[in-house]
Amino acid sequence: MLEDTDLIEGAVALAQRWVHEAADADADPAAARLAGVLQDANGLPFTIGFVDGVMRPESLAAAASNLQRVAPLVPDFLPWYLRGAVRLGGAVAPVLPSPVVPIARRALRDMVGHLVIDARPAKLGPAISKLRASGAKLNLNLLGEAVLGEGEALRRLEGIHDLIRRPDVDYVSVKVSAIASHISMWAFDDVVDKVVDRLMPLYLSAASDGTFINLDMEEYRDLDLTIAVFTRILEDPRLTRLDAGIVLQAYLADALPALQQLTAWARQRVAAGGARIKVRLVKGANLAMERVDAVMHDWPLATYGAKVDSDANYLRCLDFALDPARTDAVRLGVAGHNLFDIAFAWLLAQRRGVTAAVEFEMLLGMAQGQVEAVAREVGHVLLYVPVVRPDEFDVAISYLVRRLEENASSENFLSAAFELADDPSLFERERARFAASLERAADPALATGPNRVQDRRTAPAPEILRRSAPIAAAEDGLTDVVLGIARSSSSDPGDTTPIAPGAGHVVFGGDSFVETAVFASRETSRATGAPGFTNAADTDPALAANRAWGRDILDRIETSSAGDATISAALVGDADELEAVIARVRAAGATWGARPAGERGEVLQAAARMLELRRAELIEVAASETGKVLAEADVEVSEAVDFAAYYAATARELDSVSGAVFVPSQLTVVTPPWNFPIAIPAGGVLAALAAGSGVVFKPAPQARRCAAVVAEALWAALDEAGVPRDVLALVDIDEGSLGRRLVSHPDVDRVILTGSWETAQLFRSWRPELPLLAETSGKNAMIVMPSADLDLAASDLIKSAFGHAGQKCSAASLAILVGPVGRSQRFARQLVDAAASLRVGPPSDALSEVGPVIEPPHGKLAWALTTLDDGEKWLVEPRPLDFGPEYRDRFWSPGIRTGVEPGSRFHREEFFGPVLGVMHATSLAQAIELQNAVAYGLTAGLYTQNPDDLAQWLDTVQAGNLYVNRGITGAIVQRQPFGGWKRSSVGAGTKAGGPNYLIGLGSWRPSAGATTSATLHLRGLDSRITDLVEAAQPSLDYESFEWLRRGALADAIAWDREFGQVKDVSRLGVERNLFRYRPMPGVALRAAGDASWRALLRVVVAGIRSGADFDVSAPVGLPPTVRRVLSDQGIAVWVETEQQWLERMSGAGRPSRVRLVGTSESVAAAHRALAEAVAGDPDLAVYDNEVTTAGRIELLPFLHEQSITITAHRFGNPDAWSETVI
Repeated sequence: MLEDTDLIEGAVALAQRWVHEAADADADPAAARLAGVLQDANGLPFTIGFVDGVMRPESLAAAASNLQRVAPLVPDFLPWYLRGAVRLGGAVAPVLPSPVVPIARRALRDMVGHLVIDARPAKLGPAISKLRASGAKLNLNLLGEAVLGEGEALRRLEGIHDLIRRPDVDYVSVKVSAIASHISMWAFDDVVDKVVDRLMPLYLSAASDGTFINLDMEEYRDLDLTIAVFTRILEDPRLTRLDAGIVLQAYLADALPALQQLTAWARQRVAAGGARIKVRLVKGANLAMERVDAVMHDWPLATYGAKVDSDANYLRCLDFALDPARTDAVRLGVAGHNLFDIAFAWLLAQRRGVTAAVEFEMLLGMAQGQVEAVAREVGHVLLYVPVVRPDEFDVAISYLVRRLEENASSENFLSAAFELADDPSLFERERARFAASLERAADPALATGPNRVQDRRTAPAPEILRRSAPIAAAEDGLTDVVLGIARSSSSDPGDTTPIAPGAGHVVFGGDSFVETAVFASRETSRATGAPGFTNAADTDPALAANRAWGRDILDRIETSSAGDATISAALVGDADELEAVIARVRAAGATWGARPAGERGEVLQAAARMLELRRAELIEVAASETGKVLAEADVEVSEAVDFAAYYAATARELDSVSGAVFVPSQLTVVTPPWNFPIAIPAGGVLAALAAGSGVVFKPAPQARRCAAVVAEALWAALDEAGVPRDVLALVDIDEGSLGRRLVSHPDVDRVILTGSWETAQLFRSWRPELPLLAETSGKNAMIVMPSADLDLAASDLIKSAFGHAGQKCSAASLAILVGPVGRSQRFARQLVDAAASLRVGPPSDALSEVGPVIEPPHGKLAWALTTLDDGEKWLVEPRPLDFGPEYRDRFWSPGIRTGVEPGSRFHREEFFGPVLGVMHATSLAQAIELQNAVAYGLTAGLYTQNPDDLAQWLDTVQAGNLYVNRGITGAIVQRQPFGGWKRSSVGAGTKAGGPNYLIGLGSWRPSAGATTSATLHLRGLDSRITDLVEAAQPSLDYESFEWLRRGALADAIAWDREFGQVKDVSRLGVERNLFRYRPMPGVALRAAGDASWRALLRVVVAGIRSGADFDVSAPVGLPPTVRRVLSDQGIAVWVETEQQWLERMSGAGRPSRVRLVGTSESVAAAHRALAEAVAGDPDLAVYDNEVTTAGRIELLPFLHEQSITITAHRFGNPDAWSETVI
């Protein structure tokens, strides 16, 4: 039938007749006005901006600000007086929000109000009567607040039940996701049971009242769940004769198999004496969010990728369903507005004699003339009618956005609905699309069946890392490169905004130059990530095979012995054994470090595969030993795999840095935490191995077995590559004397720690000069602004606060509510509902979202869970829960305390458990002050839709990982390199999973033999650097001058390619993952007595390039000309002995970083003396590498790294609001 020429031509002719009949009908003025608006180039952004920005906010001031921003986009289609009113309202609203915003909201309701009807009982009845007077039947869908918890889910359930009980309602739609919160697909069977129990009273009422219930769905995730619920309910003997329906979405390649499955089931039901079912066939309206879901999890897109394929699948489903052999069991609801599809379905039903088994369904308020034309031909049309209370009109926004898109997108039939009769080219466009969909439907190459086919039970580990071309080193032609950068800089718009006052010209002395201390204010288009790297896909629980795999894991958790034998064998009982391990690993490390970085990378690729192959066992042991729930443990394994693949890709750069040679450490100790027992241990060990070091891996006592399984995977990779296992030793030692002996051992070159700042302090007390790279504590806050989407903010805040029972260093410990957000009853209600509805339980329970704390609370966590400060009160009081003696005192329900005062204990301390504090601020400036007023700076969040808020926050917030309009946990390798500022970081401050992490895991020396330039001019460098170099020239010999010049040029290149840029190497589209550098607020340069003059100047040049605040200390005076130049640039020069310098560094107000310059011996001595003088203070980072010409290396001591993640979509639609800021 899909190739029947007469049928197809008849459908085209019928569609054309309907188009002309519709054109003669009286158009709804509001619908016609909306259609005209959406035809304008600015129509969609204007209307969505109005709906989302002016209708949604509770705050009139926020709505007024949004009205001001959207007003300039007012479409020309509107009459002049309406355009003028909008523009005037936009100008006046910020000053007079109270009168202006309500007027604007009423005007918008007039424009889009025909798409929904009033849910209030007194209004609903007359609206139903009026719609039915046209002959239409109605399918009512109750909209409501976002379902964040069981309170709202049960409220919605009761509202739907009330509709079913109404005598004037005979058809209602309900979604599973609307009546149940916190749905976990890992607990599929439990969720089915729960939803069936909730819906059964509705279906029983429907059976007695004669109301038809349509079970709807929106997300691909819900497909199997909805079918299972639907069939289970109708298998109840009390509902044998109930006629009920379910929706299928044709843009899913799964739709036809699902239709076949339902048809087979329905035929059995009818054969047993049951009633027919109805399948409502739609194209699908959640494509935008399906794309978001796929991108964020690295899954294939669940839907077809092309519109023509979705249209073709729709036709295939029609062809299958409209078969007399099937319609005795399944009626078909043909839902949509494409007149060609409707005509084809109608004629096909006539041809096959099944018109009584088909019903046509269209949307309220959309192309009403066409609805009437179709109804005259086919009989009644069923209208899909969303109902919502006026005081909850904002909850209809996501529905309205989809409808607006359908009206505006040229891909959709509705975009031409009002013009088809008058514009033959538009009709021909739609006819050609119909023909193409028929041709595609007949094409065997159009796939049927799920696009997502991941199967953790059988699928082999994918190729983790693609091969890539060698990294090229820019060694020659430095001046030409820099001049090229300077000449092209003006062509990259928005790329140069000084972070502090600087040289204001791009030409000096007739030559272009690359400005110093200039940071890009916008994202650069020149961004590439680690060569060949892609993130590992998380496990997709929407797939039945993966759910079965997950159930097997859950069944093993309580009896798991994974890692037992390995950790038992790793026990080191005395000092002699430990010394033997250290000697063995150090010797193996020397051999390992001699291998080229590319070869080491290949071993790490094997490690990625081995970790992936052990995904199930790693999840099992993490759950069994540390209480991780399955969903949390799965993404942690993905992170471990990512670390292996990412460091494999970035290791190769270590051998290709122009001007410097990497010298691997021989022995690195990795001491990870228990809270991320897979990813963080794997990340630390893999990074050290990638950097060419042997590793002693000392796990946290609470996560020994997890460490053992990680080590087994890594040893398997070493075995595969023929590398002796001695390069990695797993040691289980006591935390006392042997632990101290290991950390303080002189043969240990470096320690990688993840733990508290106090642990870092303890390590340094044992060995003050210890090279320590540590990610430490966090006291993280999310700011919620009046313009925020409060439902999303509440959801993300709860997830960020209570995931893994709050035992994440990145967890949200504070919420800072600005202005009216703190008074919002709805926001408070959503917080309470979401928190109270979290399922707390053991990790062996598939329903558990929050597991146990690692040990019974004591000390400060016990205080935080049980005690309130003056003025505080519990919004949600935490309570101990009993899950048996093996978990005694370890389960706590989430707690939320309000009234947290600035400077109070809860404001400043990290508690590491399931408790959230709420603070209030009158302005964003005050909120930022509260957010920054802690000793730590790990993660920070902002919820806002206002670009001005974002700009202010980005300029002043003090944290390493920033998140905007999303949760603040769950950093992903390369997307969000992880590491903090202030006391959240110890050492070099480079971020794990970022481009510089490996650089700090060894030492650097200058390369030899660079080609000498024929000319020694300073073209391409700006006056701040040329002034310094020229002032120093009389004191430099030829070779030193050339060496210094090369370093300055290398800095300019590194600045242009890396340090001065804002990059998004992931380019997800739906989320911006930006990476940038900020100048350090304080760096001290200290020259030893034997430091070469050119080396000191080289480091000074790098400091000037960075724009950091630094000073210079030397035992002898600098040449007057040089000192004068430095003074003019605000750089203090201290002439002092080492003892004087040490005394100054030991006092108050010292900088947080020190760069030492001198020979290796004198620098080592100075480092030891400084460490002793400050008692190993972890707040001080010391850089003691030899000085090189490599800008890639020498600029890092002067810079902070910062990751900025911004949600870049609204309801799946691209949202570029932040691009005006960064």
